[in-house]
Amino acid sequence: MTERPASGGGAVVIGIGNEFRRDDGAGPAVLARLLGRVPGGIELLVSDGEPARLIEAWAGAPLAVIVDAVRAEPAVPGRLHRLVLHQAGVAEVRPVSSHGLGLDSAIGLAQALDRMPGTLIVHAVEAADLGQGPGLTPAVAAVIQMLADAVLRDLTSQGTQPG
Repeated sequence: MTERPASGGGAVVIGIGNEFRRDDGAGPAVLARLLGRVPGGIELLVSDGEPARLIEAWAGAPLAVIVDAVRAEPAVPGRLHRLVLHQAGVAEVRPVSSHGLGLDSAIGLAQALDRMPGTLIVHAVEAADLGQGPGLTPAVAAVIQMLADAVLRDLTSQGTQPG
């Protein structure tokens, strides 16, 4: 994971997931689409979703954008979700990740430790298959470019300029 100076920096985009667990690789796949499309001041990081590592990745950032695969009941593979959390409204939201202890735990802990980014935007895609093996399912693969474009729109609307 790339280090950011302790004083904070620009925006960070974090792709959560494991590309060897089928649709769990959606976050890293979106980051791959963003390479070369964001300015140098924006960090692109892949994370396994472990809460302490997520908090360290976004601590001090004015904006953190998360991309993750999620489980839903009933599932509609490929359906997209977007949540915007400002520090004042964080307590009411519990995003559900495809990881056992993950994003929801990180948000709660970061709030308790006063280590939330200024704004946290979560882009999630409903997964069809989180089993072992490489490659996204067709429903999730079909929305990866839309997710990358949505992240770029968020970066632009928050005052950063994609390159």
